[in-house]
Amino acid sequence: MAVTKYNARDLTFQIENLTTPATWIEIGGITTFSKTHEEEVAETTTFGSDGQAESQKMQISKQLTLEGFRLKDTATGALDVGQAEVEKLAGRLGDLSLGKIRFSAPGDTTWEVWTCHVNLGDQGGGNNDKTTWAVTFTRSGADTTAAIV
Repeated sequence: MAVTKYNARDLTFQIENLTTPATWIEIGGITTFSKTHEEEVAETTTFGSDGQAESQKMQISKQLTLEGFRLKDTATGALDVGQAEVEKLAGRLGDLSLGKIRFSAPGDTTWEVWTCHVNLGDQGGGNNDKTTWAVTFTRSGADTTAAIV
């Protein structure tokens, strides 16, 4: 087995179509991503701990942030299909705010799948810049996987 580095640009990020479940749409324009992990712990130290801190992990949280360029069809004005679906999900509240994303790296045989909600990031740019686009997905519940076919 050859173990090697792989290019970040070769990862694939998709969002599930909100009107046609089990149909996935690639999110375009991505230039960087970051996946963060956090945990909540319960303090379990007692007087009997002899001055040594004790705790237990109680909760795990994950976020995925995608950043890149806002893509738009100059003829129709339509936003990149994946970016548009992300923005549609970002506008929802309550139970409807949950959607699914999936992502994989080169050579993966399964997708990592999250149920998540969306927070749109800043968009902008200067005089000599292209317009930026960003989103953060916050996982709700545990990861799941699905076979790449």
